[in-house]
Amino acid sequence: MKNTERACLIVGAGAGLGASLARAFAREGLTVCLTRRPRHREALDALVAEIEASGGEARGFGVDARSEDDMVALINEIEDDVGPLEVVVFNIGANVFFPVTETTTRVYTKVWEMAALAGFLTGREAARVMAPRERGAILFTGATASQRGAAGFSAFAGAKHALRALAQSMARELGPSGIHVAHVVIDGAIAGDFTRANLPDYEARLARSEILQPDEIAANYVWLWKQPKSAWTHELDLRPWTEKW
Repeated sequence: MKNTERACLIVGAGAGLGASLARAFAREGLTVCLTRRPRHREALDALVAEIEASGGEARGFGVDARSEDDMVALINEIEDDVGPLEVVVFNIGANVFFPVTETTTRVYTKVWEMAALAGFLTGREAARVMAPRERGAILFTGATASQRGAAGFSAFAGAKHALRALAQSMARELGPSGIHVAHVVIDGAIAGDFTRANLPDYEARLARSEILQPDEIAANYVWLWKQPKSAWTHELDLRPWTEKW
């Protein structure tokens, strides 16, 4: 039987920001639908169980967001079996470091598929079901690389620039139909296991609030979703107070 409650889709519900986004929207009373690739199914199920134990509603889906068939089927299943999608968040990172002479075609293509193609498929399918209702929010997670390319990040920057351009085009096309499209630039390190393993002074920087907290980032996504039409934000930059622009 179809659930008449409103649904939220988080594409890329990993252990860091993705999990915080899932918890935040679940607290708002939305049924959160969470995706990760099938090989991460155990971790995804644990997050679903955590949200449900806290009184929220959650569903987990093992899908490959780069697959058109997977994304079409996912959106159809949510709309048919869970409820109308009110907010869709594309949150796949794909951050890799390779000097340009060591960046193979396979690496460049894979990063583009994860951060750009998957974002297009997510956005297109979200728009397909939201447009007839003339409401909804589509939110894309960007990065420092969305705005400027750094040495060693040619593949990542290229894909993130493409995602930002997609968000801009979709905002101009879908805004008049009542769909809020926003792009969030995460400019800085996010607290979590990955950052802890890669920053020798992690604990000191965390204590000085020099690292982004995923729960605080997630609160901004909820705020974007709740914005009235008279004052929509399209691009939002989030960075710690000491981060260089």
